[in-house]
Amino acid sequence: MSPINSLAIFHLVVLAARIHLSSANNATQQRYVHLHNEARRNVGIGIGMTWDKTLEDHAHSYAQKLKVDCIIEHSVSHYGENLAWADYDFTVDHIVKMWVDEKQFYDYNSNTCAPNQMCGHYTQVVWRKSVRLGCAKERCNNNHQFIAICNYDPPGNAAGERPF
Repeated sequence: MSPINSLAIFHLVVLAARIHLSSANNATQQRYVHLHNEARRNVGIGIGMTWDKTLEDHAHSYAQKLKVDCIIEHSVSHYGENLAWADYDFTVDHIVKMWVDEKQFYDYNSNTCAPNQMCGHYTQVVWRKSVRLGCAKERCNNNHQFIAICNYDPPGNAAGERPF
């Protein structure tokens, strides 16, 4: 095989790999959007989320910082933010389910969480005013834990407001 043919084949393989990764990434993005919109529809919110590259980039950048020591703490930004951590490689479905499962602890009438329970991840998922979403997942540097971040714009969980 000539060097020119080898180079052409190499470029085709690289291009095919990029297309595959782009397709997989798009499917992941659409899964995040779908699961968020499903939770929103379940409480009567007809306004759906859309994927936002700026939010994705922000989530990815912050995930890069968190993966160093795998300690989960919220960033300081003007976006809403949900974080998740697991000691196994969790899927998009599992990540969003962890947040949506907090619904059981949210009392709409008092607009509060049940005592000693968390529900703010859930209320951010279904926050009516949040319409843009971007997420990232990273393997921690210790190689056995994972973190996930979703950012929302406009942010939710505003004091004194109801999510829907």
